[in-house]
Amino acid sequence: MTDGPSIDQVVERVSLWRGREASVSTLSGGLTNVNYLVESDGAKYVVRIPGRSTELLAVDRANERHNAEAAATTGVAPRILEYLPEFSVMVLEFIDGETMSSEKLRSSEMAARIAASMRRLHTAPRFLQDFDMFRLVEYYLQVCDRHQVRIPEGFHDRAAQVTQIERAFAAHPVPTVPCHNDLLAENYIDDGRQLWILDFEYSGNNDPCFELGDTAQECGFDQDLRAALCQAYFGEATPALLARMNLQAVMADVGWTLWAAIQAQISTIDYDFWGWAVERWDRALAVFESEDFARWTREATGG
Repeated sequence: MTDGPSIDQVVERVSLWRGREASVSTLSGGLTNVNYLVESDGAKYVVRIPGRSTELLAVDRANERHNAEAAATTGVAPRILEYLPEFSVMVLEFIDGETMSSEKLRSSEMAARIAASMRRLHTAPRFLQDFDMFRLVEYYLQVCDRHQVRIPEGFHDRAAQVTQIERAFAAHPVPTVPCHNDLLAENYIDDGRQLWILDFEYSGNNDPCFELGDTAQECGFDQDLRAALCQAYFGEATPALLARMNLQAVMADVGWTLWAAIQAQISTIDYDFWGWAVERWDRALAVFESEDFARWTREATGG
């Protein structure tokens, strides 16, 4: 496990401002990487330096770069202006706008804007790899076993219900589309015209209901807002689609629980990753123990 480059090492290698003055400031908000704002000759750039040991989190930098470039062709994601392959560092187009929060996204108007940005993103050229949260959970469990990572008590006891969700989805498979797969509120920037989508570390071709369910979960959408998001994206909010979204939201919590547990052991970022893991697992557990779970699995299979 090695640490990444310093921002000074990166800045001196970037050709965009070579031979010119460049000022650097830290951007807040990253949970995996460290982001910097670089200003030179009146132009602004974002430099993204990967975090430590992110291969344990199943981050593939070649996949990320390919997908970020594909996403940028839709006009809803920033362009990569320069790439330093020796460091897997991206220099990105700066988007002038407001970084979103969960609270700012909790309205039917914002749900419609989220859906509009997702629909544009999902028209991107096919992404390099697929994303499957069920397989990612298996990978994360292997990492946890190999590195003796602590996970929430009772996690393994719910394996049968995770399998039940996967079988429900398999009963009616849907075409996959290029998805971001990690749309927490802070990965949206509002420029007043549209919501831009940032950070493609976990991107891959996937069921669009995972994209909707994951962002609804991260932004704290209640069932009314989930229905509004579903309606805006699909043009309808049927029980089957809503059930699929809700179950994908549960799977997001299951998978990101393990992600956070691993981060609690490897990350150098000052953040309570273990608390984050417990919060998500408690939320998933509440669904597993609720009457909704059986109903959603029936509805997701069309029953």
